[in-house]
Amino acid sequence: MSDSQSSTTKRCITAEDLYHLHWVSDPAIHPVSGEIAYVEQHINKDRTDYNSGIWLLSSEGASVLPFTYGPKDETPVWSPDGTQLAFLRTTDGKRQVWIIPERGGEARQLTHVENNVGSLAWSPDGTCISFVAKTAENPSSPTSDGGTQEAQLKGRVVNRTKAKSDGYGLWDDTRDHLYVTDVTSGNTVQLTSGAYDVAEPVWSPDGQRILFVARIAEHSKEDTDLRKQNDLFTIVPVISNGDAAAPLKLTHSELHIESAAYSPDGSTIAFYGHDRHAKGATQTRLYTVPSSGGTAVCVSEMLDAHLGNAGMSDMRSHLHVGPPRFSADGQSLYTLVTHEGNVHIYQFALDGTFKILTQGEREIYQFELTSDEQYIIAASTDVALPGDLFRIAIHSGTEERLTRVNDSLLDEIEISVPESFWTKVEDGRRVQGWVMKPVGFKEGVSYPAILEIHGGPHAMYSNSFFHEFQLLAAQGYTVIYTNPGGSRGYGQSFTNVVLGDYGGRDYTDLLSAVDEAIRQFPFIDPERLGVTGGSYGGFMTNWIVGHTDRFRAAVTQRSISNWLSMYGVSDIGYSFTEEEVGGNPWEDFELLWRQSPLAYVQQINTPLLILHGEQDLRCPIEQGEQLFTALHRLGKPTQFVRFPASSHELSRKGHPQLRVERLQRITNWFVKHQI
Repeated sequence: MSDSQSSTTKRCITAEDLYHLHWVSDPAIHPVSGEIAYVEQHINKDRTDYNSGIWLLSSEGASVLPFTYGPKDETPVWSPDGTQLAFLRTTDGKRQVWIIPERGGEARQLTHVENNVGSLAWSPDGTCISFVAKTAENPSSPTSDGGTQEAQLKGRVVNRTKAKSDGYGLWDDTRDHLYVTDVTSGNTVQLTSGAYDVAEPVWSPDGQRILFVARIAEHSKEDTDLRKQNDLFTIVPVISNGDAAAPLKLTHSELHIESAAYSPDGSTIAFYGHDRHAKGATQTRLYTVPSSGGTAVCVSEMLDAHLGNAGMSDMRSHLHVGPPRFSADGQSLYTLVTHEGNVHIYQFALDGTFKILTQGEREIYQFELTSDEQYIIAASTDVALPGDLFRIAIHSGTEERLTRVNDSLLDEIEISVPESFWTKVEDGRRVQGWVMKPVGFKEGVSYPAILEIHGGPHAMYSNSFFHEFQLLAAQGYTVIYTNPGGSRGYGQSFTNVVLGDYGGRDYTDLLSAVDEAIRQFPFIDPERLGVTGGSYGGFMTNWIVGHTDRFRAAVTQRSISNWLSMYGVSDIGYSFTEEEVGGNPWEDFELLWRQSPLAYVQQINTPLLILHGEQDLRCPIEQGEQLFTALHRLGKPTQFVRFPASSHELSRKGHPQLRVERLQRITNWFVKHQI
């Protein structure tokens, strides 16, 4: 940003500005009036938690009103006739389905199940709501009686491979099962049961069946935690207390299926999935299958791209995107597509031809269609906007911004707008990257630079707002970020680059991108470089400082240091290590150790700050502990910071005060080491 663009009345962004941000999500369009219910989330006044409420916006955005007052309301869904809005509300730590009339008033609690509800859907006639809730697989389990002191003093039996999950903790003997509730009487019936989890339920248009995704064992000895494929099932939504019918399997266990939708006439099901030919790196594609079951057909064969949103941001975490959306005539499908730093909405005809409906340098992270199919309501972010709702005309592409939830903050602060650049690497691929100039940039002055590395690795830095990047720019740093081999958004072969070669071409991609950034942006001081990243980005940070002294200081976050132990302690370690690195500890010890940053700890001379959440089950804290112990034992410059009660999601949805502390520690470490 040039001096002429800089405003003297604006200030630099701070870590504490996190407390003033608002986040918009989950637009739901009224089927008659076109009004938009959406969720607005913010940090509470005590700075200890997140509050969320549902707001109501006129279809043209002329007026906006609070509709529910939370403090924890989410997932709004209009009834088919628009007379009621169902949503999820958390009170006293328990999330249940509530209903409120379309014109407001007192909301009433509809469900009263024992455990948290995770999703909901109206029946087509509006008489019932289906939902998924945690259900005790074994009611006599010591973990299913409310966490009393007596339960805590009992041993916990582990009898499944996936015995924990980041953000949820140790498995509590519950499964996600499907229920249906009569809206008038409140009578609730459990439809599914057994040693499997139900996900993404959706009603058939005639209301006769509910479709869902599950991984159900074919025989009693099968370990479904090790099975990668899952299937579509349907079940009859009985609302009496009699025995529910068994689920009917529709697909052939050949794909990993994520979410599905019926065509308007109920004859066809569309879904996201992939055949795992590149294991976990396989791009998600769009498929259809007859609603009676059969062989799936790939609709997106013509496009070498990942369907869905693989964009990364510290403004949100794993928001629900939902299934592909059928057009009213059932002849086309609307979906998000991740491509070269952007996430846009595409429309696919059933013959595989497609067109791009939205434009611009942005990440659209959620969307819905108006009932007349004339407009898209999109939740969208860009490099200068944390996120708002937009109304986009499908045929003309014209758009207007409907919400402005962060304008008061954005009016105060100076934003650094990144510039895109490309690097041609030695195998002929082109790697996309961005450079953010420091706030207050002056021509002729040299500036230090921080290389940021994303997690995944099969994710993508996108044209979206990053508080962390803006903070570093406000501290006087140039920020370099890039999508090295292994990232999504650049085709299947590009995503495959990292498989079995962590620390190989991804490492040279990153260093080549730094070289190219220095060449194209000569204000970058090549002697004052820092590096940081989280998860896979933490692995790469550890790998980089073990293989070069080029960086003056480094910060590794929720990282991986030892694949041998990662295999058995991570909630996904057994599958991730086998598929991504290429082995297991008892057969491939040398391979896993050779690709572990800990093996090169004696070569680390760069001052390294290690940040880790104590409740991280994706990259457990022992990974940071091993690295710190070795570095400290060797007398290397290092510091270890443990964040209590923090999962792998600390940077995106962790405790607000710890998120701020994390940002402060990153910037302070680089300042301390004179970058």
